[in-house]
Amino acid sequence: MNNQKILKTDVLVLGTGIAGCAVALKLAENKKIKILLVTKDKDIRQSSTLRAQGGIIARGPNDSKEKLKKDILDAGDGLCNEKAVDILAEEGPKLVKEMLIEKVGVEFNKSKGKLDYTREAAHSESRILYKNDHTGEEIEKKLTKALKKNKNVKILTDHTLIDLLTLPHHATDRRKVYQSKKCVGGYLLDNQSGLVKTVFAKETVLATGGIGQAYLRTTNPEVATGDGLAAASRARVEIINSEYVQFHPTSLFHRDADNFLVSESVRGEGAKLKNEKGKLFMKKYDKRGSLAPRDIVARGIYEEILGSKKHFVYLDLASYMNKKYIEKRFPLIYETCLKYDIDITKEMIPVAPTAHYFCGGIRVDEFARSSLENLYAIGEVSCTGVHGANRLASASLLEGLVWANRCAEDISEKINNSKLTRERDVRPWIYIGDQTADPALIKQDWMSVKSIMWNYVGIVRTEERIERAVLDLNYLKHRIEKFYRNVCLSKDLLELRNGVQTALIIAEAAKQNRKSRGCHYVKS
Repeated sequence: MNNQKILKTDVLVLGTGIAGCAVALKLAENKKIKILLVTKDKDIRQSSTLRAQGGIIARGPNDSKEKLKKDILDAGDGLCNEKAVDILAEEGPKLVKEMLIEKVGVEFNKSKGKLDYTREAAHSESRILYKNDHTGEEIEKKLTKALKKNKNVKILTDHTLIDLLTLPHHATDRRKVYQSKKCVGGYLLDNQSGLVKTVFAKETVLATGGIGQAYLRTTNPEVATGDGLAAASRARVEIINSEYVQFHPTSLFHRDADNFLVSESVRGEGAKLKNEKGKLFMKKYDKRGSLAPRDIVARGIYEEILGSKKHFVYLDLASYMNKKYIEKRFPLIYETCLKYDIDITKEMIPVAPTAHYFCGGIRVDEFARSSLENLYAIGEVSCTGVHGANRLASASLLEGLVWANRCAEDISEKINNSKLTRERDVRPWIYIGDQTADPALIKQDWMSVKSIMWNYVGIVRTEERIERAVLDLNYLKHRIEKFYRNVCLSKDLLELRNGVQTALIIAEAAKQNRKSRGCHYVKS
């Protein structure tokens, strides 16, 4: 196949956040199953999970399945898939205990030997387990450590997904067009050598995370460029609810801070939002004040910023918590802010909303199966319907865990009856471009995509803005696709191609839905 590298595995897992790691770990229990776990970063831990501060939903002391279900449905603003919510509320807390605590040894905060539970916005009970203000880092560390002990899991870092390998699209025999469509693996770019590797897999799992980098300001890591979503779109996989992009209300506003997230748990523990005059303002927008759902808080801050001379509002911890408690409960936030000469035990934090979480994605069923045979999707790239139009705080890590477990169980049941596609049945990768991509062009096109999305498909949208976004993004996509065909492949180029396609998916979904709901707010 033109000197290409061929890899064969039972299960190809793309992405190494909580969803990707958990599905690989669960599958690895069957030592006969070979798993190839891929990340495009050099560090296996690099993911949105690593940055998650707040925590993960469990079952609090005065909690119940019914209470959690109600809170999720309320936050989802009438668009949740009730069947999926039932699954999460029933299975989630048990999995936190069995997989995270007992199996991999995640150390959540405790007092006197008992687990501590905190409460975040739109939760009716204290049910969230946490590790100070770096819960995701603790979870990611323990999951990746456990994975490395399994000999049937091969970890491939620094490789970027180019496209899914599908039949009949990539078939050498055009008569395959009469057969049903299925995924048989993927094309990967070795970021260092530039070599394309063709991976044949019986089952493929997309766990590639979110889309935050499509926006000018985001809490997401640099790897969140919508790779899985874009690849699925090119493979004609069904995608739903893409207009629902959640903006986190409070990221640190500082020219050097790179949108550092200030966890919602800060408000859950008593901090309040104040305007430039130092006055509480959220009660104007919702009776729950600073603990209203994220979409409401983000829009409230947006309106306050529009009516002020500043580009931010303030989050006040110092007036409501003592110094020792702040330092102990929020060490990461305290230390990070201190780097920018902000002492949160004495002064307020300047904050502003920023793109945070994608509530839509690849439509999947209760076992993470997509509309394409042999392709699964879990975590933020998927849409189970749990989040509806607006995600409840700390529900995303739990959703990734639950559907990773269900996905692994489904694959384990069918893997013995599955067969690898033969090499001769698939067209080899053809290298077309022979020029090096100009980094200035990539950077400028990225800036155009991000600016369009931030200004036209952001926190507050209008029909005119969305229409302009679709037109501009279509032009950019055509230009970038032509660029992609004429130069050598690189990670940066692939991310740009995926980013513009992801942005267009969101903008076109927003154009089709003119009704405001949750985090899709269309101002008339």
